[in-house]
Amino acid sequence: MSIRTLDDLLAEGVSGRRVLVRADLNVPLDKQTGDITDDGRIRAVLPTLSALVESGAKVVVCSHLGRPKGSPAPQFSLRPVAGRLGELLGAEVRFAEDTVGDSARSTVEGLADGQVALLENLRFNAGETSKDDAERGAFADQLAAFGDVYVDDAFGAVHRKHASVYDVAARLPHFAGRLLLREVEVLSTLTGDPERPYVVVLGGSKVSDKLAVIEALLPKVDRLLIGGGMCFTFLKAQGHEVGSSLLEEDMVETCRNLLERSEDKILLPVDVVAADAFAPDSPHDVVPADGIPSKRVGLDIGPETVAGFAAALKTSATGDPGNARTIFWNGPMGVFEMAAFANGTRGVAEAIAGSEAFSVVGGGDSAAAVRVLGLDEKSFSHISTGGGASLEYLEGKTLPGIAALEN
Repeated sequence: MSIRTLDDLLAEGVSGRRVLVRADLNVPLDKQTGDITDDGRIRAVLPTLSALVESGAKVVVCSHLGRPKGSPAPQFSLRPVAGRLGELLGAEVRFAEDTVGDSARSTVEGLADGQVALLENLRFNAGETSKDDAERGAFADQLAAFGDVYVDDAFGAVHRKHASVYDVAARLPHFAGRLLLREVEVLSTLTGDPERPYVVVLGGSKVSDKLAVIEALLPKVDRLLIGGGMCFTFLKAQGHEVGSSLLEEDMVETCRNLLERSEDKILLPVDVVAADAFAPDSPHDVVPADGIPSKRVGLDIGPETVAGFAAALKTSATGDPGNARTIFWNGPMGVFEMAAFANGTRGVAEAIAGSEAFSVVGGGDSAAAVRVLGLDEKSFSHISTGGGASLEYLEGKTLPGIAALEN
C-alpha cells in the first residue's frame, strides 16, 4: 500500500494541531446495566491515541456504536466508552453530547494540547451511513471541520463506505493509525505466501455469510475445518439428516459443489452435541454427525470432532503434513454463549492457542469467544478487531476505507 502512516504524521509534528481520529469503539454493552462487557476494541486503539497525546495533539475521536437508525438512541450512547477510554489513557476524555452540534463544537474548541475529546455516536446522524453521496458528503464536511488532519485507526469499519471512513479522508490530509496498519500487515501475510501447512477454521451460523471467503481461500489452504451452524448445510449436502439444526436449504447444492471441488481439503464434524431445544438448560448429548435425530438441534461440535480439529491444528517442529504453520480462525464452533455448548469453541481455541503456528483470530464472535472463555490473548499471534473487514480483505475485495487512504 502507498499510505502515509501515523509515524509520518508524528515526524511532521502534531503539537497544537487538531487530529480527527476515526476509531472503532463499537464495544458490547450489558443490556441491563449498560456496562461495557469487553473493552478489547478500546484497548486496541490506545497505541495511536497515546502517541498523539504524548506529542501534544488535540485529539478528537469519533466512532459508531451499535446500529441506531440515524437519530439519537440513549442505549447506543458512547458516554460509557468515554469513561473507560479515560481510565485506560490515565487522563480525562471530554465527551461531546452530540456529534457535530453545539456540544461537539464547544468541546473541540476547548481542547488544550495533549487533551482528548470523544464525539457522540456517529450513527446518530443519518449522513454517516447514507447511500446518497451529497448527504454523506455534507456530514463529512461537518466532521472534517473538527480536524486539521485525519487518522483512520478503525479497521473494523474500513469495509463500509461511510462518511467518517471514506469521505472525510478526501477532505483532510490523511494517515493510517497503528492498529489499521498492523491489521493489514497480518492479513497480507495470509493472502500472500503463508508458511504451510495453512489451516483455516470457519464457524458461525450461515454458509451464505462465508461463501465468498470459502471460494477465495479454498485454492490457497491445505485444510479447511468447518464447524458452527454452517456445518449442518454441508452435512446435508453429504446426504446426512440434520434434525432441526440450522439449515440453508438453498445452499445445499452449493456446499455439495464445494465438497466435490475441495480435493478433500474440507474437514467436517464427525459428532455434534444435539439438544432438545435451543436453550441453555435443554437436555443434550453427543450424537454422530451423520444421523442427528429428528426434532433435535445441533448446537456444538462433539469431542471427537474437537480432537480431530486439534490434530489438524497442532504444530510439529518439522512441519509435518497436517500440522499447521499458519492458522486463520473466524466463527465459533457452537453456541459458546451457553456453557453447555461452549466446549467445541473452547477446544478449538485452546488448540490454536497451544500451537506454535502464526495464528490469526478473525475478529467478531471469535475474538469475543477468546475473552468470554478466559483464554490468554497473548497465546494468539493476532486478534483482529474487524470480523467483516477481515473476511472481505481475504476475499480480495477493495475496502473503501483503505482505498480512501491510498488516494
